[in-house]
Amino acid sequence: MRSIKKIGIVLFVIYVLLLGVTYAFQEKLIFIPSQMPANHTYQFCQSFEEFWLTADDGARLNAVHIKNNSQKGVILYFHGNSGNISNLTHVANLVTRYGYDAIFVDYRTYGKSTGEMSEAAIKKDAQLFYDYTKQLYEEHKIVLYGRSFGTGVASGLAADNDPCKLILESPFYSAVELGKHRFPIFPIDLLLEYRFPSYKYVQEVTCPVYIIHGTDDQVIPFEQAEDLYQKIPDGQGSFYRVEGGGHNYLQDFKDFNEAMDEALR
Repeated sequence: MRSIKKIGIVLFVIYVLLLGVTYAFQEKLIFIPSQMPANHTYQFCQSFEEFWLTADDGARLNAVHIKNNSQKGVILYFHGNSGNISNLTHVANLVTRYGYDAIFVDYRTYGKSTGEMSEAAIKKDAQLFYDYTKQLYEEHKIVLYGRSFGTGVASGLAADNDPCKLILESPFYSAVELGKHRFPIFPIDLLLEYRFPSYKYVQEVTCPVYIIHGTDDQVIPFEQAEDLYQKIPDGQGSFYRVEGGGHNYLQDFKDFNEAMDEALR
């Protein structure tokens, strides 16, 4: 009996330590930034311009403007929680195929961007890029596109502004719900500093919303996208299943390309 009690105490102590480590290092568990030297030269088939914006706290934020001389408008794109702008050549090809310009953004600590991470900072940075984009394009020609982690950024931005469309590829219901899925033994509600409640954001969005998700996604469950879709006001959302699609490379699937045809043509 005494030995069972000792084992229980040891397990409890280990659990508490794991809670502390999870809380202290949550950014490293969430984000997988791929950094680039400041002198790196991007390679895109399209004409493009690299530019920088400076946040209020002095963070330098790097971005690339793909210039197709589009009359249709621009796609402001927020990528997932790994990689950086240099990995977006396939997205550049996609937007070019549909006749749009594009602006690709690297979050703080990603690519060449600098600054301290926080949810508030990421949201303010996104608004900074949106305001910059509005200086170049009429707002009714701005399409917001988020992928994976970027869907939380894009949906929040759409809720605070009036873009013409919102495209969410492989979205989550909220960062909290995704955390619960990944770490079910931890009290994620109490631990997580990054919330990104996409399910709240989409209720406030006034433009059409297009959700695209792979049925075999092992990173963000397909069910989270289904639940998110249910929160979009009636008649405003479209949902596309990519049968057999995982979390990456959805562009290789017919279902994804048919969804893009409806969203961008």
